[in-house]
Amino acid sequence: MEPKQAAWEHSRVVALTDVDADQAAIVAEAAAAIGLAAAPAFTTRKVDDEDWVRLTQSQFEPIHIGKNIWVVPSWHEAPDPSALILELDPGLAFGTGSHPTTKLCMEWLEAHPAPGQSVLDYGCGSGILAMVARKLGATKVAGVDIDPQAIESARDNATRNQVSDIEYFVPEEFAQSAHAEAKFDIVVANILSSPLKLMAPMLSGRVAPGGALILSGVLARQAEEVAAAYAPFIKMGVWAEHEGWVALHGRLGSDSAPAAR
Repeated sequence: MEPKQAAWEHSRVVALTDVDADQAAIVAEAAAAIGLAAAPAFTTRKVDDEDWVRLTQSQFEPIHIGKNIWVVPSWHEAPDPSALILELDPGLAFGTGSHPTTKLCMEWLEAHPAPGQSVLDYGCGSGILAMVARKLGATKVAGVDIDPQAIESARDNATRNQVSDIEYFVPEEFAQSAHAEAKFDIVVANILSSPLKLMAPMLSGRVAPGGALILSGVLARQAEEVAAAYAPFIKMGVWAEHEGWVALHGRLGSDSAPAAR
């Protein structure tokens, strides 16, 4: 389903330049760099100076997820201080709670609290799912991401949210850590369908007997093919759908996929 090169027939590019820059030359150079026969037409407009920090912050309000979770930027007060609060600012790593796939995974974790259990967040991004699991009572929590900047961001977020005992790794570090052969009671991976299919043997192999596997980053139309990739290991089914995205879940050792929410 995913195209190998261009994902769209038409793309629109917006660029910010100095007022006195040669915009025509910039467009021509960019067009040549991607192999276009001719530079496309373009328009310009002046961007007035603004308080960009304040403007950016105004675009991010606290997000209510599930029954009792709030994701709150640092410049806001928590709407419900008694709720499960995650202080999280938008940054370089994926995962602020605004995307449907992140919400689905957080809602699953809230609906299946695992006090005293172990959790692996594979493709952790900002670390938001690992932090939710830890705040819900999981005792051994680890996160893995291929992006070193995501790991740095996740560690900073964990410290800010008083869950600094979560361990975060790039894959190479994870393979050499004390978790190298570990299996987890809950494994959650919010990535994309193609890498999820490729990682089916590895992710399934990280689930402890009777443990749960949760997958998202999957469009509803991709659910069957992702579930098919995991069928030799774990029977997966759609737990919930939101805005065209789904969360799949299953338990190791179960002959049938758990019922949807």
